[in-house]
Amino acid sequence: MADDLFIEMEAAQYTKTGQGACGDDVRFMTVEKENRHLVALSDGLGSGVKANVLATMTTSMAIKFLESNVPMLEAVEIIMDSLPVCEVRKIGYATFSLFDFRLGGRARISEMGNPGYIHLRGVEEIAPLKDEQVVSSHWPDREVRECEADFRAGDRIIMCSDGVTQSGLGARKDMKFGWRRSGVLRFAREKISADPGISAKDLSAAIAREALFITPGGCKDDISCVVCYLRHPRVMRVLTGPPYYKEHDAEYARQATLGFDHVVVCGGTTANIVERELGVKVKLADMKTAGGLPPIGAMEGVGIATEGILTLGRVLAALEQMRPPEREPAAARAILERMMRHDRIEFVIGTKVNESHQDPNIPQDLELRRSVVRRIAAALEKNYRKKVTVDYY
Repeated sequence: MADDLFIEMEAAQYTKTGQGACGDDVRFMTVEKENRHLVALSDGLGSGVKANVLATMTTSMAIKFLESNVPMLEAVEIIMDSLPVCEVRKIGYATFSLFDFRLGGRARISEMGNPGYIHLRGVEEIAPLKDEQVVSSHWPDREVRECEADFRAGDRIIMCSDGVTQSGLGARKDMKFGWRRSGVLRFAREKISADPGISAKDLSAAIAREALFITPGGCKDDISCVVCYLRHPRVMRVLTGPPYYKEHDAEYARQATLGFDHVVVCGGTTANIVERELGVKVKLADMKTAGGLPPIGAMEGVGIATEGILTLGRVLAALEQMRPPEREPAAARAILERMMRHDRIEFVIGTKVNESHQDPNIPQDLELRRSVVRRIAAALEKNYRKKVTVDYY
């Protein structure tokens, strides 16, 4: 059923060597009330700041037009009329690839000037159900390809800028015409064959990185790759804080039986409850590797255990500032890396007040558990497009 599915949409980019701004832009949007997911990828004419302006204007307008169901030709004409004209080339131009998918329905892909998208079911390439070329009478040199795809659970759609397909062009004898779409297709199939469950994040990063490495001597053009992957969600559960009523401890602890790779227990009191009710023990890691926070513990068959509010506060700061996990102390990094690997994060919060948080010696910015979790949930949804639920005990 559509309610049991999750669409992971991720992008990877590299900026042309010597430029301060990427001339490609990617924008995502989720229309919650319609269970609809949108992506816009644009490649601005040239490179650098001017190209970035063209690309960002195109993605911002295009994704709004998609959301509002504006006819594609009308949208293209408005976009082309709106783009600033290059003083040197006397044109304002940006290519685009647009993805529009409502869970339970077909995917719509619209392209102008970008390499053709790739639709994979496993390693098999799937042809579109509908494939039409339309031309604007206002801009007769702008041809738009409009496709419909039967997008099913387990399918992936790959879109990229020509910095990917043209990598290697003029630099390698074995790639006279560059890597080309066929090379991207072959590489994606190899990656999926080696790891059938490879995430959209990892696959887009691998394709972009390969495009970068194909051309020696740096990035010759802006490189962008988007992957949309429809699948059943990967669920992670975070338990933090003791239940309000002690008689709920056993039921609360059973929430930690999702599997070792999917559970985080935050807080010493919380870990004690899980230890007692599930008959497991926490084995602490070496303090030397903790990096400024209390060390990580491992609860065999359950998950990892960390200190509570200090660690969650560090996770919150990293999520709100979109800092990479590898910059964080070990406990925060472990939680962040788990969050990035999962699609749905379920918080199970005990509502008993921890007396230590009423201590006036605790720093004022040490927020209560529930407030921190609310902000973590908001950051995960806004910055990382995760689904978050919060249950209270």
